Amino acid sequence: MAALSIRGVTKSYDGAQQVLHGIDVQVADGEFMVLVGPSGCGKSTLLRMVAGLETITSGEIAIGEKVVNRVEPKDRDIAMVFQNYALYPHMTVARNMGYSLKLQGLDRAAIDARVAAAAEILELGKLLERKPRELSGGQRQRVAMGRAIVREPSVFLFDEPLSNLDAKLRVQMRLEIQRLHARLRTTSLYVTHDQIEAMTLAQRVMVLNGGRAEQIGTPSDVYDRPASMFVASFIGSPAMNLLRGRVSDDGQRFEIESNGPHLPLGDTPAWLPKGAPCVLGVRPEHMLARGANEPVTLEVETCELLGADNLAHGRWGSADVVVRLPHETRPTPGERLAVHLPPARLHFFDPATGKRLGPAATA
Repeated sequence: MAALSIRGVTKSYDGAQQVLHGIDVQVADGEFMVLVGPSGCGKSTLLRMVAGLETITSGEIAIGEKVVNRVEPKDRDIAMVFQNYALYPHMTVARNMGYSLKLQGLDRAAIDARVAAAAEILELGKLLERKPRELSGGQRQRVAMGRAIVREPSVFLFDEPLSNLDAKLRVQMRLEIQRLHARLRTTSLYVTHDQIEAMTLAQRVMVLNGGRAEQIGTPSDVYDRPASMFVASFIGSPAMNLLRGRVSDDGQRFEIESNGPHLPLGDTPAWLPKGAPCVLGVRPEHMLARGANEPVTLEVETCELLGADNLAHGRWGSADVVVRLPHETRPTPGERLAVHLPPARLHFFDPATGKRLGPAATA
C-alpha cells in the first residue's frame, strides 16, 4: 500500500481547452477517496491520469514516494475496476482473475493461491470454472474486483464500477466494496456521478465542478457545511432549498421579496451582510412542520409518497421549496403548511460568487 499525492495537476487539450485546473489532494495510505461530480467535471480524466492513460499537462502525481508522471501504466503498481467489467468471454472466472499474474510471469502455484484467496474474499469459490456469460451482472463485477485484488496493488482505481447494475445490485455491491476495503485497507480512488455511492463509500469526498475541486472533506463535511451553492445543490437528495433574497437593513430578517414573506433571523452573526442580497439554504429535512404560528407558511402544490417519508413541494412567496415530512404527514395540494426553520440549520451564500458565507467550510 502507499499514499497517493496529486499536486497542482492540470489538463488541457490542444493547449487551449483546459479540463482540470490545479487539482491538489493527498490520499492517505489506506484511505478510500471518492471523486464525485456531474458529467464533464473532469473526474474520470483525473482518474485516467493517475492510471497513466492520460498525459499530465502540468503538476505531479506520486504513488508513495515515486513521481509517476512518466511511468508506464503497467509499472505504476495500480489495479483498475471498470464500469464494463472488461472480462475475457472465452476464459473461466479463474483464468480471468489470474491472467494478469500470468503476464507478470508468476508460476502456476502462486497464481492459484492468489486467485483462491481473492475468490474466498468475494465468495466466488463455486464460480471459478464458469465463463462470464454464465454469471449475473453482480457476479461479473465481483470477478472484475477479484482480478484487481490478485495483483495486490498499492492503489485501487474504480471507474464508475456500479453504473451498469440495477438499483438492488448497486446497494449489494456498495456493501461488498465497503467490506473489501475494511479487509484489505488498500488506498483507493473511486469515481462516480452518484452522490449516494460517494456518501456511503467515502472516507473523504472531492466534489468536482468544471474541472475544479469545489470541496474536499468527509461526507458529513460536504453535507452539513457545503462550501458553495454548487455543493449544496449537488450533494443531497432532494437538493438543498436555495432561496434568493436579501438580509434586511437591520439584519433581523431574511426577505424573499420586498413587502413579501420574510424569515426572522434573531441575533445575526457579524459576517452576514446587512441590507445586501444573499442566498439562504436549508435542507428539506430541516424544515420542520409545526403549528400555524410559524412565520414560514407554504402553499402545497404536490406531495410525493416515498414510503418511509413524504416530500411536499410548495411555494413560499415566489420561491419553490421542498419539505421532507414523516410518513404520517401527507398534506394535500392547496393546503397551507407552516414550517419551522431552526437557525442552526440555515446556510448563507454569496449570490455573486456562489461561495459559503461565514466560517470557512473544508476546502
